[in-house]
Amino acid sequence: MAFELPELPYDYEALAPFMSKETLEFHHDKHHKAYVDNGNKLAAEAGLSDLSLEDVVKKSFGTNAGLFNNAAQHYNHIHFWKWMKKGGGGNKLPGKLEAAFTSELGGYDKFKADFANAGATQFGSGWAWVSVKNGKLEISKTPNGENPLVHGATPILGVDVWEHSYYIDYRNARPKYLEAFVDSLINWDYVLERYEEATK
Repeated sequence: MAFELPELPYDYEALAPFMSKETLEFHHDKHHKAYVDNGNKLAAEAGLSDLSLEDVVKKSFGTNAGLFNNAAQHYNHIHFWKWMKKGGGGNKLPGKLEAAFTSELGGYDKFKADFANAGATQFGSGWAWVSVKNGKLEISKTPNGENPLVHGATPILGVDVWEHSYYIDYRNARPKYLEAFVDSLINWDYVLERYEEATK
């Protein structure tokens, strides 16, 4: 199936001041669009256009770097936009999610510290994640466009730590961006939706 650039689920000003209109315009309209355009071209060349996005990501991992990079980044960004909302973040998690975070990640405060640390210590470009693997939550980080799908896990929350995600708003202060993401942007309802899918 052809990759398509999704509309943002909010307007370009909705996440300010934590993520500016300018950042969203560059990140969504330019960077994500490039992953879609390049991914479609490379998927067609590889004869994988008929597969689902998840299957393209898994099949191209370790075998077709160009296709993998674009398909994985497309997958990551489809969810990244939904993992944020106006007035999001903070420690008011839906009950089921809060219980899982408490029992498997040591509670909200430990999650926040460990997740932010994963993002801050990812050298160069990449992502920090909360995923379900073997029925349990785990926090991880990956380089570039790599994601938990290729490691047998299902991501339920991810934060983009490529510089284009934060440099306009935070310059080189990646930890400040990560703090703002957790405190003020996370769409916990979408995280719950992903968690329920992953633990069916």
